Amino acid sequence: MPKLPGINHLDAIRAFQKVGFWVLRQGKHIVMTNGKKKLVIPRHNPVNAITMGGIVVDAGLTVDEFRQLL
Repeated sequence: MPKLPGINHLDAIRAFQKVGFWVLRQGKHIVMTNGKKKLVIPRHNPVNAITMGGIVVDAGLTVDEFRQLL
């Protein structure tokens, strides 16, 4: 799997919105959904690369697809 650098949580939210996810609720973490899957994004700046890679996989995307959305 190609490396994914730490990413600002706001950039990640915008990228996931491009593929149909929307913000369900916000607090210490941001919960996004597309109606079938839920993603939990921490409000860290930057979000750890390993954590972000797991979120991308949970969303059903590859790291390369996610990078193109940024």
